[in-house]
Amino acid sequence: MRPDSIVFGATGLIGRFLIADLLRRGRTVAAAARGGGDGLTSWLTGRGVPMDGLVVVPADVTRPGLDLPPGEWPALRDVYNCAGRYAFGLSVEEARAVNVTGALHVLDWAAALPGLRRVVHVSGYRVGGSGGEPPDYRKLGAYEASKREADAAVQARARERGVPLSIANPSTVIGPGQFVGLASMVADLWHGRLPAVPGNAFVPVVDAAYLAAFMAALPEHDGSRGESYWILDDRTPELPELVGLLAGHLGVRAPRHTIPAGLLRLLPRALTGADPETLSFLSTDRYDTAPAVALAERAGLRPPPVETALRTWADDLVAARFGAAQPPPGPYGYQRVAGTTTWVTGERDRPGHVLLHGLPLDSGSWREVADRLDGPVLAPDLPGLGRSGPAHGPVADWLAALLDGPANGTRPVLVAHSLACGPALRYAAAHPERVSRLVLVGPAFLQGPSPGWLRAGPAALLLRRVPASRLAGVLGLPESPAVRAAAGNLARRGQARRVVAALRAAHTARDELRRLLDRATVPVEIVVGSADPLSVEVKRPVTEIAGAGHYPQLTHPGQVAAAIG
Repeated sequence: MRPDSIVFGATGLIGRFLIADLLRRGRTVAAAARGGGDGLTSWLTGRGVPMDGLVVVPADVTRPGLDLPPGEWPALRDVYNCAGRYAFGLSVEEARAVNVTGALHVLDWAAALPGLRRVVHVSGYRVGGSGGEPPDYRKLGAYEASKREADAAVQARARERGVPLSIANPSTVIGPGQFVGLASMVADLWHGRLPAVPGNAFVPVVDAAYLAAFMAALPEHDGSRGESYWILDDRTPELPELVGLLAGHLGVRAPRHTIPAGLLRLLPRALTGADPETLSFLSTDRYDTAPAVALAERAGLRPPPVETALRTWADDLVAARFGAAQPPPGPYGYQRVAGTTTWVTGERDRPGHVLLHGLPLDSGSWREVADRLDGPVLAPDLPGLGRSGPAHGPVADWLAALLDGPANGTRPVLVAHSLACGPALRYAAAHPERVSRLVLVGPAFLQGPSPGWLRAGPAALLLRRVPASRLAGVLGLPESPAVRAAAGNLARRGQARRVVAALRAAHTARDELRRLLDRATVPVEIVVGSADPLSVEVKRPVTEIAGAGHYPQLTHPGQVAAAIG
């Protein structure tokens, strides 16, 4: 293969999206990365990107020559430098090694290419055009100061060597895989740890896919040579409105207070919890985006609506637990169901199976079972539990709205675990024509009662602070992604209290549910673990899984899937 483009920093957020865009355009691309490219190729494969035109090459921008002889690239025209250390708290040496020295190494290497058309360098909206004066590392911090130094140094070196250069100055980049910067504020908002927000700050965003398309188009336009472009969405709401937008989407309470950004800079870090290096981004400054808008129009590019991009990114953050987990493969995100902000995984159109989780888990606990089932699967988080917002009405109304009117008369198999067996049984009894079968996994109302202390108010204080390792022991499970997710959910504002209330309500409904099971007209099957058997006799088929406890879907997913299927 003879690549016509090379991307440095290929495994970073911008690099990945840029490579995907170039490959979809039919370009041949060398992905230059310091480590291996397995993560990049799996990321591209997961997004259906054709990779016939991709080659991964090892490179180190901190070394002169990058460990890549320039004479071996006769077809190479475009060089994209997305390499950079984007982090706060770096030492000056760490930041300069990549952001300054590395950027100059890339430019010098590109200058020796025989067919060079363009070098595209990624700078930043807060550092672009800052002038040639040496930056104050002590005042700005190593990251921003190094990017400012690099911006001036790269332009000077390009003029000196006659290198055709274009500079991209993106604002805060949002998209799947972006877990730094503004993402930390979204995490605090989701967890209920954001009491106030800067009241007079403009923190613009740009969609990662749009930024990649813009950068890919730069070398195609001769007029972009020697130019710098501020790539951001001017329609980004100011920070209080942006946070309010995301709070409404996530189903959490928006901060009630604002604080001037200037005052925030004067307060000690112990009080604000903010890294001092992030505070310079809390500014009211606006930027000249007209040249970028004009070029985008000529290239036929249009960014997605900023509100849509922000909501989609918020869904990606929650799905990935803000970088702590792998998101599910299928569609996911927040939807409004009967007034409740509901986390939904899968399609609501015509699900073959609907999976309802028990306590203290969320719908992610069904993942290994869902992967083994045939046909589309719908798995929501119950109201007020998991990742869903507090209930805005009875759970029965919520479930009826969730499953209202499946296309083509689809009658799914309704599967419920533990606490969820109650709502599922009530729904099946009220709407037998909408359900083909009901599968109850570890139905709590047919087993021994939960410990009394778990149904008492003080239990919420303990559950909110329980670490994943301790929670796994309480549940009789090995620590796993599902258990870590449960511990994380319990730490959210109000979640532990709602779990205790749900346990209390389920305990009082045991006799009612047993009577309802006797009268159910839909086929009902029961699945239990041998270590947590039924405490009463039932006139329904029972599958007992040897060696399993109350959570067989986590310990024996294959056998549970077989019983369901």
